Amino acid sequence: MKVVVIGANGQLGNDVIRSFANNGDEVLGLTHAEIELSTPHSAADCLRSQSPDLVVNTAAMHHVENCELQPDKAYAVNALGSRNLALVTRELNATLMHVSTDYVFDGAKGKPYLEEDAPRPLNVYGNTKLSGEYFVSTVNPKHFILRTSALFGEHPCRAKGGQNFIDLMLRLAKERRRVRVVDSEFVSPTSTRELAQQMVVLSKTSSYGLYHATAQGSCSWYEFAKEIFSAAGITVQLEVASATEFPAKVPRPSYSVLENRRLKAQGLNVFDSWKAGVHNYIRSKSEADAQLCLK
Repeated sequence: MKVVVIGANGQLGNDVIRSFANNGDEVLGLTHAEIELSTPHSAADCLRSQSPDLVVNTAAMHHVENCELQPDKAYAVNALGSRNLALVTRELNATLMHVSTDYVFDGAKGKPYLEEDAPRPLNVYGNTKLSGEYFVSTVNPKHFILRTSALFGEHPCRAKGGQNFIDLMLRLAKERRRVRVVDSEFVSPTSTRELAQQMVVLSKTSSYGLYHATAQGSCSWYEFAKEIFSAAGITVQLEVASATEFPAKVPRPSYSVLENRRLKAQGLNVFDSWKAGVHNYIRSKSEADAQLCLK
């Protein structure tokens, strides 16, 4: 199968390319320099020249504060860009696999969200990503939409200054004796490596539609940090920060845990627990650091 991965130099895109290549697929990675989603002719011309069987869209404008400041740009990329991809993939009879977010929900439910729960985004980012979902699902019947949460991966996250939450906590532990993290927001921390593996599994089916795709279980950001330090064998004074200590500039859901109900119902779920993902990530990071020291 010929697979085109958009957002190839991103945190998730890097693992998606590796997973499909390991599966024996022919994979082409495209960056923003090679394809501009918000420009219809750029998306169309680029994909027509490749004739892919599957297009995986990991690209987005996902810096929440910047989306709020530039709503037109966010909509052009996250919503209209998704429509552009849906149009050209439908024309080519290709499947579109599109990554979405837990931020399509407002968090008021207080228990894991299912695919059939009604979305209610709190911010521009969530609204534009939800619009992208609607464009994909209504334009190209051959689609997979994967909502995910709190991603972490080995490749630098460009939108967050090159650091995911795990890397940030490890850095803070080196710089200070005390680390404070909020205990009032709940997520399902998810490894990009596992999400990429889930994409490969789905790509082998024709079970098109909307899926929640996150690691099993959930935690607060404080509990996430606690597990990080435990897995890394780091002793640091970890304290609970008040909800007002790090005020958010943009409204965010306080509870955005997703349940992989559709994946499980079809026997397709490959995700392990979020704790296992953290330990695997830190183990891989330690092994990579050790190899660098030997060079």
